[in-house]
Amino acid sequence: MQAVRKAMATSALIVLGGLSVSACATTDYVDEHIAAVNARIDALDARVQQNAAAAQAANAAAQAAGAQAQNANQRLDALTGRVDSLEQRMMRKSPRN
Repeated sequence: MQAVRKAMATSALIVLGGLSVSACATTDYVDEHIAAVNARIDALDARVQQNAAAAQAANAAAQAAGAQAQNANQRLDALTGRVDSLEQRMMRKSPRN
């Protein structure tokens, strides 16, 4: 009976020892997985930087287009005044016969 208990205790210790050793992650395993995650983060960071640069370029282009439109509107306003004054002068003149 005592031999059976010793055998069961020894078997239990071996099983527990095997399970505890197999559950441990090695430093290389952890480093490998961290490196993979870091590579994905770096790739995403690069894409974010590209998108930010594209957004800044689009914003600059939109602002430049807005400035050009404002300049064109100012020129149109100036021309409208000139055309209006010419029309008024033409209305005051008597027609040629």
